[in-house]
Amino acid sequence: MTLRYLTAGESHGPGLVAIAEGFPAGLAVDFAEVNADLARRQKGYGRGGRQKIEKDEAQFLAGLRGGTTLGAPIALVVWNKDHENWKDLVSPTARGGRKFTQVRPGHADLAGALKYGLDDARDVLERASARSTAVTVALGSLAKQLLARFGVRVSSRVVAIGPRARFPDVPPTDAERAAIEASDLHVDDEAVAAEWRALIDAEKARGGSIGGAFEIYAEGLPIGLGSHVHPDRKLDARLAGALCGVQAIKAAEIGDGTQVGRPGQEFHDAIYWSKERGFHRTTNRAGGIEGGMTNGMPVRVRGYMKPIPTMLTPLATVDLATREATQARYERSDVCAVPAATIVGEAVVAWELANAFLEKFGGDAIVDVERALEAYVARIR
Repeated sequence: MTLRYLTAGESHGPGLVAIAEGFPAGLAVDFAEVNADLARRQKGYGRGGRQKIEKDEAQFLAGLRGGTTLGAPIALVVWNKDHENWKDLVSPTARGGRKFTQVRPGHADLAGALKYGLDDARDVLERASARSTAVTVALGSLAKQLLARFGVRVSSRVVAIGPRARFPDVPPTDAERAAIEASDLHVDDEAVAAEWRALIDAEKARGGSIGGAFEIYAEGLPIGLGSHVHPDRKLDARLAGALCGVQAIKAAEIGDGTQVGRPGQEFHDAIYWSKERGFHRTTNRAGGIEGGMTNGMPVRVRGYMKPIPTMLTPLATVDLATREATQARYERSDVCAVPAATIVGEAVVAWELANAFLEKFGGDAIVDVERALEAYVARIR
């Protein structure tokens, strides 16, 4: 059994919809937790005005009864409250306003308009917008709840804003998680957060934007998720692809993957064995994945987010209609969305891990998954 989903919807359309397939029957879904994750995505110092309009909540339409999965496809929608302000411009039945032709460097505007033969970049940017990640987070919350059912915990923290980085490289403790969730920059060090706010404020003052990086951690995964036998089955490749599929994410790193200047003795993780712990490591430079498979250590992946391409002080561009030099058009946007991207990163990483988990242990019902996992753990012990 594998998980898959499709989403649809535009940034200022009526809503964002998703259909997910592959969840086994018998999983109790906490709807409040799904909506809490949606609220987490809307937080963050440097966010724009739209977050004051939207209050995202997922409405489940199919696939559950009494809060429990049925083994059937799950359908859900997140409505766009801001659609009311844009319905004459963006709706399935209406089309108005001047065309968006002052395409923005760094955005999908130009490539998408040329690819699809469009004379209005709005037909591209509405779908390319990171607003669509709201429904991705709802799906990821379901994946996290599935993993949690089997003792897997997914967490995250921001590790860089602009040039100022802080890389703990280990999952947060319970106390650190509480501090992270209370922080408007999703970090457990207030001194660092203060420096980051100053960087964001400086970019806002100059009409710019700023990017950064975040880490996602997954603890409690069994050894052997993923596979070495084909490139598209390697878990690290799938995680990197999932992260780079998120809007504005330009790079992904597994463990200490970019630290290739180290000698081999300092790059790899020695293996030990004891009766109490079985096979184990004392370091986790591999980020919990070797040969495309989980190795029993926490999975640690990092996503790098570019600065938002919509800026008050725009870059030079060319008008799509006239081919004349102009400046990129500005519409309401964020100065920094790294904390929000972190929550989206959690969602897509959790989805890929849940998918790999069900590939290994999946069945039509939760009890089947339990039995398969118990048998496997007993065998490798």
